[in-house]
Amino acid sequence: MAVRIFEPFEVAIAEMWEQFCHHRGTDFELDIVPLELEDLHREAVAQEGLKNGSWDLALINTDWIAELYAKEAAKNLKPYIDRNPPIEFPDGWSESLLKMQQFGDDIIGLPFHDGPECLIYRTDLFEDPDEQQKFKEEYRKELKPPETWEDFVDIAHFFHRPEDNLYGSVWAAYPDGHNTVFDFALQVWTRGGELTNANGEVVLNTSAAVEGMEFYRKLLQDRQAVHPQCADFDSVKAGMAFARGEVAMMVNWFGFASLCEFHEESKTKGNVNITSIPRSSGGTKVSLNVYWLYVLGKGSQHKKIGYEFLRYAVTRGNDKLLTMKGGIGCRLSTWHDPEVNQEVPYYHRLEALHQNAKTLPRKTNWSAMAGVIDEAVLQTMNTSRPVRGILEEAQESISKISATQRS
Repeated sequence: MAVRIFEPFEVAIAEMWEQFCHHRGTDFELDIVPLELEDLHREAVAQEGLKNGSWDLALINTDWIAELYAKEAAKNLKPYIDRNPPIEFPDGWSESLLKMQQFGDDIIGLPFHDGPECLIYRTDLFEDPDEQQKFKEEYRKELKPPETWEDFVDIAHFFHRPEDNLYGSVWAAYPDGHNTVFDFALQVWTRGGELTNANGEVVLNTSAAVEGMEFYRKLLQDRQAVHPQCADFDSVKAGMAFARGEVAMMVNWFGFASLCEFHEESKTKGNVNITSIPRSSGGTKVSLNVYWLYVLGKGSQHKKIGYEFLRYAVTRGNDKLLTMKGGIGCRLSTWHDPEVNQEVPYYHRLEALHQNAKTLPRKTNWSAMAGVIDEAVLQTMNTSRPVRGILEEAQESISKISATQRS
């Protein structure tokens, strides 16, 4: 099984498999192989490892789901579900976690890990009376979680204290075709823009995108506002920096707020809360919903036991197990579980986050397009070139990719 390298994923799946073998009475062994994002995509999708039998099972990001389906690499689970559905399927899950993997009647994955993007912040800093007084004196306004990007910058500056190993904010700016793409989407959406036009074509050179990237450049180049290692951080490393107490606030996946309550290295347990992502004045309250799926390879020689395990893995108990290990379960029952909410008091708010969550375009060539966006964001971060020109060039590349797809 190819999985995203992340300790909570690896530990939870190993424990699920051990319990599965005990209940089923099988002597099969599960070889769990943790991979970085780029390697996971290459192994399971680009090189068709799920199709040719190299992998029996994999965790697949919804960014790749259309490409995977177009390659006919994943086994259609609909016949299995019709005969022996997961318990409470589909009503046990939010509808927002069942759409991306469904193509007509075909279903090519079951929800594994979720948690839309949100603003995550340190309550011990924001609610400290001395900090509140100092902030009010300096900025002539109340210290509270920022609702606008302008407020975000002010607060990042206020809490930026390198001498105390504390930084105002952290961003996952590592160039892997994902993190910077997510930031691009959020900067566009929170300014009322869209990633596609009325014809469903990806459009990058919009006024919202220009405004968003100019802001993003200024922020990422501001050494008095961000963690100095942003360029080396993916979302996991950024989340761990926050858990270690190095950061006052960040825009990241809900799961990295939850991680602070469970991870043994966390120094922020009990001092974390979440809220909506900041937006421009008059902008849109929005989140990004990208989630992970359990997928059965079409080329697997062990499809029967593979589906049995997937069905077992998404039970109420195992969805909660993943959560208690530091992942984010996908079942409604987990979101509202009393024990989970005792550990993570804001867990029940996942349902509300989903109500304002958007998804990235579901396109078979999205990986190639994401690479273009990734490069455009890197050009924005690392050069002084006019943002409009960078996005115009990126749009030309996107148009070429679309034309190749049509031909």
